[in-house]
Amino acid sequence: MKKYLFLVTCILFSACLVAQGLQTPDAFLGYKLGSRYTRHDRLVAYCRSVAQAMPAMVKIEKYGETNEGRELLVAFVASAANLQRLEDIRKNNLRLTGVLQDGTKAEETGAPAIVWLSYNVHGNEPSSSEAAMKTLYTLVDPSNAQSKEWLKNTVVAIDPCLNPDGRDRYVNWFNGMTGAVFNTDPQAREHREPWPGGRSNHYNFDLNRDWAWQTQIESQQRLKKYNEWLPQVHVDYHEQGVNEPYYFAPAAEPFHEVITPWQREFQTTIGKGNAGYFDGKGWLYFTKELFDLFYPSYGDTYPLYNGAIGMTYEQGGGPRGGLGILNEAGDTVTLEDRMMHHYVTGLATIETTSKHAQQVIREFRKFFDDSRAARSNEYKTYVLTSPDEARIAAVKKLLDRNKILYTAASGPVEGYRYFTGHDEKAQLDNYSIAISMYQPKSVLARVLLEPQSKLNDSVTYDITAWSIPYAYGVEGYALKEKKEFGAAPAIAAPVIGASTYGYLVPYHALNGAQLLAALLKNGIKVRVSEKPFTCNNKNYDAGTLIILQTSNGAGWSETLAAAAAKFHLSPEPIQTGMVEKGADFGSSAVHVVHAPKVAVCTGEGVSSTDAGEIWNLFDQSLEYPVSMVNASDLGRLSLKDYTVLVLPDGFYRALSDKAAMDRLREFVRGGGKIIAIQGAASQLASNDWGFHLKEDKGEDTGRYASIKKYADRQREAVPGSVPGAIYRVNLDNTHPLAFGYPDYYYTLKQDPGIYEFLKDGWNVGTLRRDNYIAGFTGNRVKGRIKDGVVFGVHEIGSGEVIFFADNPLFRMFWENGKLLFCNAVFMVD
Repeated sequence: MKKYLFLVTCILFSACLVAQGLQTPDAFLGYKLGSRYTRHDRLVAYCRSVAQAMPAMVKIEKYGETNEGRELLVAFVASAANLQRLEDIRKNNLRLTGVLQDGTKAEETGAPAIVWLSYNVHGNEPSSSEAAMKTLYTLVDPSNAQSKEWLKNTVVAIDPCLNPDGRDRYVNWFNGMTGAVFNTDPQAREHREPWPGGRSNHYNFDLNRDWAWQTQIESQQRLKKYNEWLPQVHVDYHEQGVNEPYYFAPAAEPFHEVITPWQREFQTTIGKGNAGYFDGKGWLYFTKELFDLFYPSYGDTYPLYNGAIGMTYEQGGGPRGGLGILNEAGDTVTLEDRMMHHYVTGLATIETTSKHAQQVIREFRKFFDDSRAARSNEYKTYVLTSPDEARIAAVKKLLDRNKILYTAASGPVEGYRYFTGHDEKAQLDNYSIAISMYQPKSVLARVLLEPQSKLNDSVTYDITAWSIPYAYGVEGYALKEKKEFGAAPAIAAPVIGASTYGYLVPYHALNGAQLLAALLKNGIKVRVSEKPFTCNNKNYDAGTLIILQTSNGAGWSETLAAAAAKFHLSPEPIQTGMVEKGADFGSSAVHVVHAPKVAVCTGEGVSSTDAGEIWNLFDQSLEYPVSMVNASDLGRLSLKDYTVLVLPDGFYRALSDKAAMDRLREFVRGGGKIIAIQGAASQLASNDWGFHLKEDKGEDTGRYASIKKYADRQREAVPGSVPGAIYRVNLDNTHPLAFGYPDYYYTLKQDPGIYEFLKDGWNVGTLRRDNYIAGFTGNRVKGRIKDGVVFGVHEIGSGEVIFFADNPLFRMFWENGKLLFCNAVFMVD
C-alpha cells in the first residue's frame, strides 16, 4: 500500500511540474487572447510550447511549408495512454477503411474516434486561429475534468492555420491600420482591407476550393497528412459577413446523393449539441441555409466523400470585423466574441463525438465496407484513355494525390462514352487506365468521375459540373459492370537519335507548352508549322514544334535534351528540311515563335484569384518570366516594354478612360497582343473593339411576369444562372489558338455570356446547338448559350485581341484549358 501511495504521489508531483510549464495563451503571448491578432510565428510557438509542456498528451507534426516559408503543422491531442499508441491508432483507423491491408485485423471495439479541426483556411477570416490556441489549452488543462473524459475515446487533431501566408498578410496589414483603441465604425479604414486581401494564399488561390484538386502546395502537403489518417469528424472554420450570426451544421440542400443517411443524421446530432451551448449563452445562430454539400473540393464535402462527418462552421466577422465592429443590429461584434463562438463549437463537437464514439466508428467502417463493395454505384468501372501520355499522366497525378486506385487498361471496352453521351464500343489507346469502384476511395472517385451529377436543389453555392474527362481532355467510358484488365502491353521507351539538322516535338498537351517556354527563355529559336505535314513517313499535326540547328548557337541540342527530359517529351530527329507532304521547313507556312514579353494586370478591380491563376501558371508550371502590373497604371504603363498584355477577369476603370483605351489600341495596332478574359473581354466588347456580346432579346412573358414573391428571391435568380456547367465547344484547330487540340473542347461556363460571330476575325471556339453536356443551367438562359463565339481572335493593325468568354484556367484544375491559354501567349502571332 505504501508503494502504491508513493507511486501516486510521484505521478501527482510530476503532473504538477508539467502543469507549471503549461502556460495559458494569455500568459505565453503577453496579451489577452482576443484583444489583438496573433502573428503566425507566435501561433506556432504557442502550439509547440504546449507540446513541450505536455508531451504525454500532445504531439506536433510539421507537415510542410508555404510558398513564403511559413510552417504548416498539426497538433495531435490524446490521453496519455492513446498518445503512446498514436501510430497504432492511425494504422488501425486505415485498416477500418481498407486503405491499409497489412494482414492485421482492424479493431472496432475501443478504437477512439478522430476529430480533425481545421482553422483559418481563408487568411482574412482570422478569429478561428485564436480559438485554436484556446481549444488546445483547454484540452490539456490538468484541471479540466470534461476534456479528460472526452479524450478517453477521442483523438483530436488541430491544424491551427491552413493558410499562414494569407493570415499574416491580413494581420500585418491590420496591425498597421488600427490605433491604441480599435474603431467600431464600419467605414473606418481598419475595416476596409485592400486588394488582394488575405483570403487567399501566396498565389491568390482560394484554398477552400482546392481540397480535391490539390493544385497548391499547402493543399498537397495537408491532404497527404489528412489521407494518412482519414478522421471520422472534420470541421472547417470560416467567417462570413459581419451582420450574420453563427452558422453550423446541418447544412443546406443540395446534398450530393452519395452522402449517407448516417452522415446527414450525425450532422444534425452535432448541430443540436452546438445549439445547446449557444442557447445557454443566448447566442444567435442558423442552420440548413446557404452552405450546401455538393461541390467536391471544399473542407466539408471532401471529408464527407472520404467517410467523415464534414462540416463548415461560419462566424460573422471576417476581414471587416477587425477587433470590433458595429453591425446592422446595433451590436458591437469583437474579436473576442468571434473567437469564443468558434471555441465553444469546437469543444461541443468533440463532446458530441465522444458521447457517440462507438457508433461513429461503426458507421465509419460501414461507409468503407459499402465503398469497397461498390454499393449503389450505377457504374462499376471507369476507363480513361488518350493517345497523349502527358494527359493521362496528369490524371494519374490527381488520382495518386487522392489515394484513388487505378490499373493500366488495354483492349476493347463498351460503355457510356462521355464525349458523345451514348453507349459505344472502343479499342483503347496506348495510354489508358481503369478505375474500379470496388475500392476504399470509390465514393470520392465516383463523384470526381460521374458523367452527370444529380442535383436535388438548383440553388447551389458553387459549380455543378467538374468531371475529370472534360476537365482533363481525355476520353472516358463508364461501364456498368466490373471489368478486369490484363497487363497492358509494354510501351518501349523511345530512343532519341542524334541529329545535326534538327528535331520535331509533337504538341498535344501542356508539357509541349512547358518545353516551348523553356526553350524560348533560354534563347533557343523554335519554329512551328501552321499546317500538317509528313516527315520520315510519319504524320505531324499543325503546331508541331520544329527546333533546327539553323540560327541556334552552340549547345542548342543539349538544352533541348535537358528540357525534353524535364517535361517527359521525346524529340524526334530529322536530317533534312524537306518533307514528303506539306510545307518544307523553310516555307512561309513555318513560323518562328518569338519569345513574348508578358505583363499581367493585377490590383483593384481585377479578380485576385483569376490573376493568381495566371501568375501561378507562369511561375510554377511554365517557369517563364512575367511582369505583374497594376491595373490602375494602364494609362501610364510603358507598353513598348511588352508584347503581350493579359487582362484577367474583372472590371477595369482604365477601360472606361478614353486616353487609356487609345493607348491600348495603339499598342495592338503596333503589333501588341491583348488577352482578355471574361469581364475584361466584356468591357472591351462594349467599347467597340470589333467583337460584341450576344444580346439577350428575351421574351414577352406577359404583364404579370414582374410580380414576384419576396420569399422566392433566391430562386428567382436561378433560371438566369449558370453555376458552372460544361459545354462542348467546336474548335477551328487550324488556328494557332487551338493547336494541340482535336476539333472540340469542353468549357466550364459560369455565366451565359458568349459573343457574336466575328465578321472580321477568327471564330476559333464556337458554340452550336445541342452543346450542353453537364451541370446546371437556368432555363431562362439555356436557349441563349448557342450560336456564338466562346473564344476568338480579332486582328487590329499588326496585333490582335484574343478574348475568352470563359476562364480556361479555372482554379487551375481545368487542366485541358491550360494549353489553350499558353497558345494565346506563345502561338498566336
